[in-house]
Amino acid sequence: MITASFMPPSEHVHWWFATGFLILALCFAARAVVGPEVWDRRPWRRYLFPSVLFAMGLLMFPVMVFFTNSTIHMVAHGSWAETMMLAGGAQLGLAAGKLKSPLWNLTIPLGLFVGGVAILVHEQNAWLYSRAAFGHHLLGWIAIGGATIPLVLTFRPRSLVTGLCFAALLVSVSTVLYADRDTAPIFGHLSPEAGQPHR
Repeated sequence: MITASFMPPSEHVHWWFATGFLILALCFAARAVVGPEVWDRRPWRRYLFPSVLFAMGLLMFPVMVFFTNSTIHMVAHGSWAETMMLAGGAQLGLAAGKLKSPLWNLTIPLGLFVGGVAILVHEQNAWLYSRAAFGHHLLGWIAIGGATIPLVLTFRPRSLVTGLCFAALLVSVSTVLYADRDTAPIFGHLSPEAGQPHR
């Protein structure tokens, strides 16, 4: 059994996933700039984005198990894990040529939308309760609103502007996750109920 002394703070887990989203953003920005044909010439590049996305979904399951304190947290993390794995798996199938329909790309906006809803539902505190609460609210709305970008990209896959917008969206998700602190003030405000800031 894993004891609490071996568990990293939840903000560290957010930073790990922030790094994952940053890698996804760099992959997609490079692919958008050079074009899918050039990017896909090397098999390792073709599989890089889908593999990282699938791995992030898979790694969300330990988060669901070890970093949850309520049923709603478990459902939220589990639903995002499943939709990230679905999107990653669909992208792997498209990269391998096993899936032919470009409509499989709709799994990416689906994953973002479900993830955004899950984040908003499991955050029970107000925006200015703490920095972590603010980050969850902001991240949820970024994901829900930003789901329209990969939706457009599904039907206009060669659009440079839309591709770069999607990369910028992933960078914004990464930035919010990097800014996370468990108990820290936001804009100089911290709810007395949140406890003592540890930084």
